[in-house]
Amino acid sequence: MRAGAGLTTPPPLTLYIHLPWCVRKCPYCDFNSHATNGIPEAAYIDALARDLELALPEIWGRKIHAVFFGGGTPSLFSPEGIDRILTAVRTLTQLEPLAEITLEANPGTVEAGRFRGYREAGVTRVSLGIQSFDDDMLHRIGRIHGAAEARQSAELAAKTFDTFNLDLMYALPGQTLDMLQADIETALAFDPPHLSCYHLTLEPNTAFGHSPPPNLPDDDTAAAMQEWLEERLGAAGYEHYETSAFAKPRHRCRHNLNYWTFGDYLGIGAGAHSKLSFHDRIVRQMRVKHPAQYIQGVERGGHIAETRMLAPGELPFEFMMNALRLNEGFPSSLFARHTGLPLTACLAGLQKAEEKGLIERDPDTLRPTDKGRRFLNELLMLFL
Repeated sequence: MRAGAGLTTPPPLTLYIHLPWCVRKCPYCDFNSHATNGIPEAAYIDALARDLELALPEIWGRKIHAVFFGGGTPSLFSPEGIDRILTAVRTLTQLEPLAEITLEANPGTVEAGRFRGYREAGVTRVSLGIQSFDDDMLHRIGRIHGAAEARQSAELAAKTFDTFNLDLMYALPGQTLDMLQADIETALAFDPPHLSCYHLTLEPNTAFGHSPPPNLPDDDTAAAMQEWLEERLGAAGYEHYETSAFAKPRHRCRHNLNYWTFGDYLGIGAGAHSKLSFHDRIVRQMRVKHPAQYIQGVERGGHIAETRMLAPGELPFEFMMNALRLNEGFPSSLFARHTGLPLTACLAGLQKAEEKGLIERDPDTLRPTDKGRRFLNELLMLFL
């Protein structure tokens, strides 16, 4: 049986649009992003529209529930450019009228007119890459903005959008618990509906991966930071719904929730990834990574770098890798609905995880325990 052979209805579908340029590559970043002084905006938007048009047979008849502009730094694109992209999306696809449309933005690349323009184009939510409100911390992690710009952009987002996210990092070089607490209290002063709080990780093929920064907090300090974060944000009314995500009620990120529940997403743009389900198979795709090669590839229909059908044996790990990041867990029936396989396909992993105290389950729900959340990688390896 091929992957997804039991699928009767495809899972929800969202759209990811990758805008790969940034002012300067951050030393911790392993995303497909390219520093540039000039963006071929018009040519790239033409390529995105053509990419979407070529993908229509794969999503024909399906509604798009959310759109996410990621990067790079999408806020380097003009409001007029974002409007052109969204016009193409509305023209070519069945975009739901109340779809959540998120745009990532970095402080230092936005001002009031641009934010108003994004909102008028249809953007309903911005995600600001603040990382820290401390000038010294920002310098140590190679950010191009300062603390004053971080505060200004957060204030602007709060004035312009009903829903916005502040992206923060912790366990930064030389950072203490007191310094993290000051960052979080500053963030809370803007009353953001959503906060993302990421532990700094040293990824391979990044500047920090090759040359780690000095004075990184030890494991005990980082664990104390995470514990304090969860307690403080819980007391402030945030639901800790995913490993790194905290939201006020009704403000969870729809695109990311679809991703974590093994929903489908079409990714367009240089280096974008897709996961698409059909009656008899589940497919992952990746677009050509380099922007110039991507633009040229779209013109001749050669912009797909890789297409791979998931084998049935891969599905338990593929599903659990995402769904077990959700602190509340997921309905047990979701596995069969979104993979086409019975939950018994991963029974051995579930039994081992229960024996180790990493998950708990009842007839309706499966969720990670507190221990499972702390040792998530160990939990996921049981399904590999």
